[in-house]
Amino acid sequence: MRNLPLALLFVLFVPFAVAAAANQPPPPPEPVIVAPPDAKTVQAAASELSALEAVILGVVEGVTEFLPVSSTGHLIIATRVMGLESMEPIFGADGKPMWFRAPKQGRTGELLTTKLATDTYIVVIQFGAIAAVALLYWTQLLSMLHGLLGRDPAGRRLLINVIIAFIPAASIGFLAHDWIDEHLFSIKTVIFAQVAGAFLMFYAEYWYGKHLIAGTRVERTEISPLGAAGVGVMQCAALCPGTSRSMMTIVGGYFAGLDPRRSAEFSFILGFVTLTAASIYKSLKGGSAMIAVFGWSHILLGGVVAAVVAAVCVRFLVHWLMRHGLAIFAWYRLAVAGALYAYFYL
Repeated sequence: MRNLPLALLFVLFVPFAVAAAANQPPPPPEPVIVAPPDAKTVQAAASELSALEAVILGVVEGVTEFLPVSSTGHLIIATRVMGLESMEPIFGADGKPMWFRAPKQGRTGELLTTKLATDTYIVVIQFGAIAAVALLYWTQLLSMLHGLLGRDPAGRRLLINVIIAFIPAASIGFLAHDWIDEHLFSIKTVIFAQVAGAFLMFYAEYWYGKHLIAGTRVERTEISPLGAAGVGVMQCAALCPGTSRSMMTIVGGYFAGLDPRRSAEFSFILGFVTLTAASIYKSLKGGSAMIAVFGWSHILLGGVVAAVVAAVCVRFLVHWLMRHGLAIFAWYRLAVAGALYAYFYL
């Protein structure tokens, strides 16, 4: 892991750099506290998400979750274009405002807005991508379960490495979740991270090719615990929207001695664990408010579409990486960054 210092530099630099680049205005003043609505009022809230929009978001999630282009970044762009980022409070059928977090003793409440529901939705919809990995890689997941029970040494090693790689991002994400939501969910952040990630992929491809040509690269059939730790460090940068968890873990796999196919497959297995934890956490935190705004049917529709599309894209990515590498995705990221800058700021 001679490239671990580079990974650490990238991880430490990107979140603070994009926060500065975004130049976010100070948060709005606390809302006026009024009586929270009853359950009937919550159920009466009109859906803000159409079936077509749910399908579009499902396609965006399915295509981008495992490709190294950033699903969260693309979903932020899509929701902005669809007008799902309104900060206006949502009112129930009785005319009272609804709550994202009801006030409690010693804590001011937070009124429900379409943006808050959308921010929850673009994480929860990852359940579709999780289902795709479970379907395609059930043998590896079953092997990990057998390893946990002491029946499969290879599965136990894979489980240990996945846990090692999962811990860094899970810890930082849990501790810095609110700061990330407040400072990094913006179009400017996505633009900056898309560019930074593109150059990291160009470097990874150059480094990988250089060692292949020189004959100095010894490729592993499975990742080592030290390599898994390096991948975990790399994954921390993906907490910044627009960076791409898939990109960081695949590049980390390159540096850890895996070939492109094994790098991608370790990324998928790690993603199964990471996305499951993130989706459950976000669901518990804001799921009821999201359902009140969007309704169960459209949430499930988006998840099903995401699962089908993600399953196709997972297979595509493995075959593509073995033949062509990461470069095309780096060029795509630069094109996306340029298009976003032109659309929103010129």
